[in-house]
Amino acid sequence: MPFYLPALLLLFADDPAEQLEKLLKQFVDVFNVVDANAADAVAPPQALYQGAIPGMLRGLDPHSIFFDPGQFEQLKELERSTKKGFGSVVSVLPGRVIFLQTLPGTPSARAGISGGDEILAINGIPLAQLDMDQLIQLLSESRQQQARLDVKRQGNARLLTFVMTPEDVESPAVDRAFLLKNGTGYVRISSFENETGKQLQDAIEKIGGDKLRHLVLDLRNNPGGVLPAALDVASLFLPPGTKILSIRGRSKEEENIKVAEKAKPYGFKVAVLLNGKSASASEIVAGAMQDHDRGIVLGEPSFGKGLVQSVFPLSSSSGMALTTAYYYTPSGRSIQRPLRNSRLDEITQAAQPEYKTAKGRTVRGGGGIIPDEVVFPEAVTQFRAVVDASAILTTFATQYTLKHKIDETFDITPALLDEVQVFLSESRIRPNLAEWSRERDWISSRVKQEILNQALGVERGDEVELRRDPVVLRAMSLLGVP
Repeated sequence: MPFYLPALLLLFADDPAEQLEKLLKQFVDVFNVVDANAADAVAPPQALYQGAIPGMLRGLDPHSIFFDPGQFEQLKELERSTKKGFGSVVSVLPGRVIFLQTLPGTPSARAGISGGDEILAINGIPLAQLDMDQLIQLLSESRQQQARLDVKRQGNARLLTFVMTPEDVESPAVDRAFLLKNGTGYVRISSFENETGKQLQDAIEKIGGDKLRHLVLDLRNNPGGVLPAALDVASLFLPPGTKILSIRGRSKEEENIKVAEKAKPYGFKVAVLLNGKSASASEIVAGAMQDHDRGIVLGEPSFGKGLVQSVFPLSSSSGMALTTAYYYTPSGRSIQRPLRNSRLDEITQAAQPEYKTAKGRTVRGGGGIIPDEVVFPEAVTQFRAVVDASAILTTFATQYTLKHKIDETFDITPALLDEVQVFLSESRIRPNLAEWSRERDWISSRVKQEILNQALGVERGDEVELRRDPVVLRAMSLLGVP
């Protein structure tokens, strides 16, 4: 049974100590009455840990959380733990998981897993019976302990069984870097971790360094991470002494964080890509680049998570994560999406006050980072949805790579597209002539992507996908890439 302690009202009381004493007495009186008369017995830990304390924090924001002793120990264990896995890249579909690539020296590679192998069951649990949420949960759990995989391999009638033990697997924060065109680089940051700044600089140097004329910096689907990493990344592009962000909170003085005087930033043009899953550190970097007119920001409005969370150990081995301050961009925009009744509010045009960049351009606040130009990802047609959900092109690629040697010169030919059309037809996917003509370029690109995924690695397959990405193409256009 929940109990709520409206202690936040104390902030507005004339005599907080006196008000607190009265409210605590009222809470104890309510608990005593419930304890003596309720139809079901109420345990004090349940009343406090699951009722009163969470109820008080719920009135603040959706990110402030109380941890009972068990939850707090799990949090500390999570902070101590390392990323474990089998060292493989998979395609996850409803009821199906297909290996695309195994990384050298990892459990998957040593076990002999190949691209195109499909997992039919994990620890005896058939995947075909699971929805997406259940499937992802099972995959997450299997990476924490030894797992038995029942695998189907193309051209092999016998079911294969692999028993693998997860190991610590390095997952770079900067996971893609290549040249889109001569002088134009693309880099994707998937998270902000301690080494992200160094990884980004290494990636930029690898594809040209100061010789680059343009860079597309992809922060889409990046949930953020540690603040120092965001500062390191911003310092690679902004001049020394430039403000990156400010931190403001009720219990601390405003803190302005600037680029170090010894920083040596790059000078090429930059486009920053965002979407609705770009949050926290991603928004800090994008907001600073936008406010100082250092880069074009495009894509979709970001998530809007710009708060400072502090973890406080409490008595009885419990703990609490509390919002203690907020992040603001150099122009003064709050990154945090506004709260209404302690819930995240939708960003509306009416709630988007105007701010000015260093060069006087108008940018809008109201939570999150609003791009300079909104560009949506590639539309999903009914035909594309059916093809992707069936994994038919992955299956085709598996069979094709078993029969052909694929190298860096591989490309799609008209004869190969004819093979694909026949293969689709045999699987009862038969677009009419007009639909096939409309989707021909997409099919060609997707087939090439799937074949390169399995033959040369997912990095090469991703390059194919990104070269047709409307957001990347628009970024190149805005940067003036010929």
